Amino acid sequence: MQHTAAPFTRGDFGNDFLWGVTISAFQNEGAFNHDGRGASVWDTFAGRKGKIKDGTNARIACDFYNRYTQDILLAKLLGFSIFRFSISWTRILPHGTGAVNQAGIDFYHRVIDACLELGLEPYVTLYHWDLPQVLENKGGWCHRGVIFAFEEFVRICVRAYGNKVKHWIVLNEPFGFTALGYMLGVHAPGKFGLSYFLPAVHHAVLAQAEAGRVIRNEVPGAVIGTALSCSKIVPYTDNEQDLYAARRADALFNRLFLEPALGMGYPVEDFPLLRRIERRYALWRDWDKLAFDFDFIGVQNYFPLVVKYNAFMPIVRISEVKAKARGVPLTGLGWEISGNGMYEILKQFGSYKQIKKIIVTEGGAAFSDQLESDGSIQDADRISYFTEYLSGVLSARREGVPVDGYFAWTLTDNFEWAEGYRARFGLVHINFDTQQRTIKNSGYWFRQLLTGHLNGAEIK
Repeated sequence: MQHTAAPFTRGDFGNDFLWGVTISAFQNEGAFNHDGRGASVWDTFAGRKGKIKDGTNARIACDFYNRYTQDILLAKLLGFSIFRFSISWTRILPHGTGAVNQAGIDFYHRVIDACLELGLEPYVTLYHWDLPQVLENKGGWCHRGVIFAFEEFVRICVRAYGNKVKHWIVLNEPFGFTALGYMLGVHAPGKFGLSYFLPAVHHAVLAQAEAGRVIRNEVPGAVIGTALSCSKIVPYTDNEQDLYAARRADALFNRLFLEPALGMGYPVEDFPLLRRIERRYALWRDWDKLAFDFDFIGVQNYFPLVVKYNAFMPIVRISEVKAKARGVPLTGLGWEISGNGMYEILKQFGSYKQIKKIIVTEGGAAFSDQLESDGSIQDADRISYFTEYLSGVLSARREGVPVDGYFAWTLTDNFEWAEGYRARFGLVHINFDTQQRTIKNSGYWFRQLLTGHLNGAEIK
């Protein structure tokens, strides 16, 4: 097996740098109606015609529910020391609140125990987009009651697992599930418009901080973070209108959930529309509850965004200059590949004095992987991607940015939300007809980087 060695070593990042791999409950587990699990908004959304591009659903997905030991062993085999996964809200609380499903509690005990037995540190994400449908029926993230329901769920989880799990991530990409799910309607629950988006944002910001306080009170020595999507914003030209558009885009994409958590409030100076939150959706006592002193901030950067001013775009006045039109290197999903974008966004986040530590809690790329006749998957593009992005991380770290870890997205190919199964991000290929796992060359590349060993056995 031949591939280009990385231009850096594990040692270049330092002995304390964290190397992990990430999955999520809805995208991986399957077993959608097993052992008392309730329905989530994504179960409902995937069942609506035309919402998933390849017409699939996640009822089986990667069958992680039954194959978790195999997949956790794969993570260990590839050299990772951290296994990040999320807990399905509807496995624990099938009705969103109220009666606890013991079978769900027991399942995650088995997952956590399997990690610990192999020497993998579990990092648990409490919300990775799978809101119980019964709560969405009451308004979902647009309804203030979701904050209290989420607090209840978090308290149950940390009381169940806090003696084993010390590392917690509260929300995964809150801008993603609020903007895509409650403003643009392309993700679950499929709502559209500012009247949904703005209250969803405010309630998610409050829930992010309140959950942090629950964990702090319940788990001695807990290490608490939240994981934010972000993109380096680049103005298309240096004219004042495009610079204005870039400031507005930065406020939305990078600052909307970060700055309230840091005690800075919403970025209303650069996006005045956010004042509607104060006028319409916030209570007077909310302003003291937006901030929480996180131990780390998770950064999830996949691509930069080039933007220009567009007077015809209602409200936002921003439009993206698509990567394809600019002739830049692209992933299989048409996303720009830019290790410099990773470097720049880490520098930007690192400039906040309130941030103690940054971990890249997701990073990866989808390409059209092909299983070769010899059983191998020669995903050189993905190896090149990781090389470029990790080089950006290393440069930022050497310049003093407190970035202390990198978690690859993702361990295995999975259900990639509205893309279905056509977008393969995994270090391990899955044949979704047979559930056979095959390590891709990128997986072996990580194994060589992290352990010094190249060869590994295919696990079937």
